[in-house]
Amino acid sequence: MNVQEVRRQFPILDQEVNGHPLVYLDSAATSQKPRQVIEAVEDYYKRYNSNVHRGVHTLGSLATDGYEGAREKVRQFIHAKSTAEIVFTRGATTAINLVATSYGRDNVGPGDEIVITPMEHHSNIIPWQQLAKVTGATLTYLPLQEDGTISLKDVEATISDKTKIVSVMQVSNVLGTINPIKEIAAVAHKHDAVMVVDGAQSVPHMKVDVQDLDADFFAFSGHKMCGPTGIGVLYGKKKLLNKMEPVEFGGEMIDFVGLHDSTWKELPWKFEGGTPIIAGAIGLGAAIDYLEDIGLENIASHETKLVNYAIQQLSDVEGVTIYGPKERAGILTFNCDDVHPHDVATVLDAEGVAVRAGHHCAQPLMKWLDVNATARASFYLYNTEDDVDAFVKALIKTKEYFGDVFG
Repeated sequence: MNVQEVRRQFPILDQEVNGHPLVYLDSAATSQKPRQVIEAVEDYYKRYNSNVHRGVHTLGSLATDGYEGAREKVRQFIHAKSTAEIVFTRGATTAINLVATSYGRDNVGPGDEIVITPMEHHSNIIPWQQLAKVTGATLTYLPLQEDGTISLKDVEATISDKTKIVSVMQVSNVLGTINPIKEIAAVAHKHDAVMVVDGAQSVPHMKVDVQDLDADFFAFSGHKMCGPTGIGVLYGKKKLLNKMEPVEFGGEMIDFVGLHDSTWKELPWKFEGGTPIIAGAIGLGAAIDYLEDIGLENIASHETKLVNYAIQQLSDVEGVTIYGPKERAGILTFNCDDVHPHDVATVLDAEGVAVRAGHHCAQPLMKWLDVNATARASFYLYNTEDDVDAFVKALIKTKEYFGDVFG
């Protein structure tokens, strides 16, 4: 993988911020977009903008082919059995909410348990909190090890015959922890529970095979994997999706409408009410083409080298605390002495370095870490060791600045 060639494909990286070359280290929040994706979306709007499925004219046929072609690309990308198992949504949040609302309310009741972890993103906590309140079920948390990993012994001890749903992120957006989804799914299925996976931080960075993982539901977003915002995917096993009711009603998702009753289209369209996210899906398809051309193995290897290099460089910087396990994805979450993470991020931004600061939509995890907030640098295929060097240099400058102010 030629990183300099990759960088040339991302127009946004060719700029200065506050008088410094942009160093973008916030891809866990949203990734930048290559020209191929930008041009694919532009081409749709310029050349064949039309609604899908309904029209027989040429533009409608082209739009339908682009939209459904993107669904097939997603199917191949995550190794689903059928395009009927690929539902387009507004993002991973919408996908998880769909499962909690449609599957959850029909299959969870008083005395049942929903099992998640304290490291989850809020979008994989709040839907289950609400489901538990509505149904009378209990929300149970898997304990975390000291380094922020999950023990399979704890998985075995926590999941029981009362468990109906287990929902776990494949990669932590804070700690970079890579969770053993396949093994957790095996335990869940032993107790006849379904396995829901938040793949927002895994699909952009590593190969994912939903059949090998034996995930029952798998959610991810396009904007973290070089695709547009506003498009996401819910994968669900066909046998489960077939039994679920839609949660949005209107055009596109219907088969027949009478005065007092209606019937739904077959999968996956019964879950895609209204005009779908056509440009987003087409852009997501282009992003998949782009990532597969580079190779997910190459991306994963590159990110591992970068995060390890960053940890090594920071090991010589006093007063920096790094959170998470040794083996991790390309995410580095840290705090710097007594300097608030927002202040760290502000000074880094003055040096052209973009990092995230705050609770990262993971307040229960912040409580577990015994902090109010952290700063986070996240790496992707377009980052380089020079980016890491600029980040470390800017962090040292931040420490010196606040040392002079408060020293």
